[in-house]
Amino acid sequence: MSSNILKAEYEILIFTIRGKKVMIDSDLAILYEVPTKALKQQVKRNKLRFPDDFMFELTLREKSELVTNCDRLGNLRHSSVNPLAFTEQGVAMLATVLRSEKAIQVNIEIMRAFARYHAIIRENEELRKEIEAIDDKLNN
Repeated sequence: MSSNILKAEYEILIFTIRGKKVMIDSDLAILYEVPTKALKQQVKRNKLRFPDDFMFELTLREKSELVTNCDRLGNLRHSSVNPLAFTEQGVAMLATVLRSEKAIQVNIEIMRAFARYHAIIRENEELRKEIEAIDDKLNN
């Protein structure tokens, strides 16, 4: 994956794992233009900033499912370290520990992507309810 990911495509980097919308450490490292190892190091050094609802480590099974369902993450298949998954709040916290101009700029775009993602979900929910209402009228 190129570091020139279009801002409009950030939404494709959001996965649902354990019922939470998350982004994976390797994707975030590419966006922040830092090695994944350096990103994980900063998280480890600032562990108190990343409670379980901000960040969690994937299990072997979750990692396997992710690699199976997402070709671009195939390089994780042979990694001995499980990826970290960051919730929206965890991604926001990353900017505070990475402390670079790039991290700030990317974080702003990621927060906007999460907002767009939430809006799409809400719109789809409203559309689903409208369709169900029409179906109910037709079936009665």
